[in-house]
Formats: sequence, C-alpha cells, structure tokens
Amino acid sequence: MPVVYTALGTDVIHEGHLNILKCAQEYGTVVVGALSDKALIRYSRFPTVSQEERVKLYESLEGVSRVIIQDDYLYDDVIATLKPDYVVHGDNWQNGPERAIRNNIEGLLATYGGTLIEVPYTRSEQARKVDQQLREKLAMPEYRRRRLRQLLAISPTVKVIEAHDGLTGLIAEKTVVDHNGRLDQFDGMWVSSLCDSTERGKPDIELVDMSARLRTVDDIMEVTTKPIILDGDTGGLTEHFVYNVRTLERMGVSAVIIEDKTGLKKNSLFGTEVKQTQAPIEDFCAKISAGKKVQLTDDFMIIARIESLILERGMEDALTRAFAFRDAGADGIMIHSRKKDPAEIYEFCDRFREKDATTPIVVVPTSFNGATEEELASHGINIVIYANQLIRAAFPAMQETARGILRAHRALEVDEQLLPFKDIIRLIDEL
Repeated sequence: MPVVYTALGTDVIHEGHLNILKCAQEYGTVVVGALSDKALIRYSRFPTVSQEERVKLYESLEGVSRVIIQDDYLYDDVIATLKPDYVVHGDNWQNGPERAIRNNIEGLLATYGGTLIEVPYTRSEQARKVDQQLREKLAMPEYRRRRLRQLLAISPTVKVIEAHDGLTGLIAEKTVVDHNGRLDQFDGMWVSSLCDSTERGKPDIELVDMSARLRTVDDIMEVTTKPIILDGDTGGLTEHFVYNVRTLERMGVSAVIIEDKTGLKKNSLFGTEVKQTQAPIEDFCAKISAGKKVQLTDDFMIIARIESLILERGMEDALTRAFAFRDAGADGIMIHSRKKDPAEIYEFCDRFREKDATTPIVVVPTSFNGATEEELASHGINIVIYANQLIRAAFPAMQETARGILRAHRALEVDEQLLPFKDIIRLIDEL
C-alpha cells in the first residue's frame, strides 16, 4: 500500500488531529512522525510531556501503522529515508512564516513525484479549548522555570530579547521569521532593570524596588510561556537576595543575573565616567552561595555578571572572579564590555573555555552589535541577550508621532506611520 506520512507535535489529541489521521488513512498506510523535543522547541512550543510519552500516545491512535521520530521541523531527513507517497498536513500553514516548511516539503516531494494533501484546519470549540489548556499549562511555573536549562542542553545559541510589559512580552513570544528557508524566533525574555526603570520614567539606580519589578514579571508571565531571565542588579543585601530567589523560583522565572558591584548602582554604560565600586570577591561569592542554598529545585539559575572589563580592572581580574563565582555555585557567567570591538570578550571566553567547557557564558552585545550569534557561539557563548532594543525602538517612534501631531494640530499626518490597532489586537489571545 502507499505510504502516508503526517507529523504530530501535540501533547493532547483533539478532533483536528483525528480528522487529519482519518484523511491520511484514506490514502494508504499511515506513518506518524513524532516531533522530537529539539524540533518542537525550535518550531512551535515546549512540550509538557516527554518525547517517549508522545510516541506512546500516537501509537495508541486508531489507524496508525507506526511512529518514528522527526528530529527537525523541516522534513529533509524523513522524506529522504521514508519517501512517502503522500504527506498530509492541515492547511493552516499556507500563509505566514510556516509557509517555509510547506515549501520545503513541496520541493522534496517533487523530486520523486510524491503528493502533498492539505486538510482544512479544524476550527471548533473543542479544539480551541484544548489549545487554550495547553497554553495555560505551558505558563505554569513548574514547566516554564526549567526551560532555560532545556534550551541550553539542545541549542548552540539561546536568543533572548528584552520585554518590559505584557505587549513587548507578546512580541518576544510570537515574532517568527522565515530566514533562508528556516523559521527563527526568540527563545526567551530579559526583564531589564534599565528598561523597567526607563518605562516608569525613573533613573536606573535600583530605585524601582523588587516588588514593582515582580509586577512587571507577572504581567509578562500572564500572557507568555517562554523562559524569563531577570536582571537582578546587584542582588541587594544578601539577606534580601535569598528571599527574592525563593520568590522568583516560585513564580517560574528561569534565572536571575546579579552583577558584582556594591553601593549605589550605576548603569554599566557609564563605565568609569561615574564612581562604581566592585564587590569584594569573597562577599559576592557569599551572596551566590546563600542564594543557591535556599533554592528548592535544580531548575532555577543564578548567573554572576562580571564588571571587571567595564571598570577597566583587566582580564586577569575578570577571570579570577569568573572561576571564584563558578566555584561558589553560580550556574553561569555573564561578561560585559562597553567596547565596540568584541576582542576582549572573545579573549575572556576563549581563556575561560580552556579550563571550563560547560558553564554557560552570557553576553549582552549592545556595544559590539556587529558580532553575529554564530561568531559569539564560536567562542563558547551560550546566551545572547538583546537587552534594550525594543524600548529604544519605541521611544523615537512615539516621540516623532507626538511631534507630528503638534505640528499639524491633528493626527492625519502621522497615520501612515502607525500600525492599525487591529494588528496589535491580533497578538492578544482571547479566552
């Protein structure tokens, strides 16, 4: 009989999936591809059950002959190995970035005469409810908190972008592009002290207290599912930091990054232009150790940010601190620089990797923004944080709109530069 292939990545089967399988059975022997954890995370969403459990679920479905693992959301390896006569999929990928996957399959099938069958997308209350339940499950703390570690285990570069409210969280969550035939998206969100303060019209000196920062985190968590890294500034007093670690862990935050400075915090962009004091190594190690001691799970990460290069204390000081902080329990090291040339960042990473091949390294390439993710990864960098680009993009656009209205004494002249509000509303899921 002809071989019919369809891929599934769901944790819960609803009538839409059953409709696709029913259609597939009409054409021949049905082989189901279970998207692997790696494929799901890169393409769609994090799984809430194990890969083995999904395979068993698909094997139990009526009409399924066998289940294989599809390790990439593109179908190249599956088509080359299986050469199915038919591939069956819902028709919801005909527009938008997912069209790249459809084009990939059409090209592969054309090489030997295979056929793509598209089933009308099922829009029903039951299917909608199942999808909503999955999104709610993905937002639960116990699932969200572990996702950064999951990403680090399977992805060469974890891409994180700042979010400072629910709307920017949705942008970080839902923005997907077709880049050279592959889908790309951000892996997580960075809740920045700088952006949180700026959004409130306050200076970035730890004036916005942790309670207010946590309200921002909560707003973002309410509408998203991707992992969150919190900018924890200096971490504050150790006695306060341990309580904040417990709170962040309970909320489902994946990591907090704290910087090795003490006293009144000043933004690192000022470097040596303002007085900034680095914390003694012993004191900062004690803060890290205290934070790790109170954790209740292994999921949450405390990442130590080193300011030695910012403050021109030299490479040896930066490396000494990095190894000391790691030995104190830090789950990762963030190295920072104000220079446009990433040479000193690369030197630090290369020398750190000579002695430590596994501890994650984090960078924020605001100054050295010409460095690509591939170049950064080649020096052992695991997490790249785009720390303030969304708020910096919004400010000039809003300011120019305000000026345009003032100049014209009406809003008509600025209308062409405004996004229709219905396009913004589409980001927001309705219950």
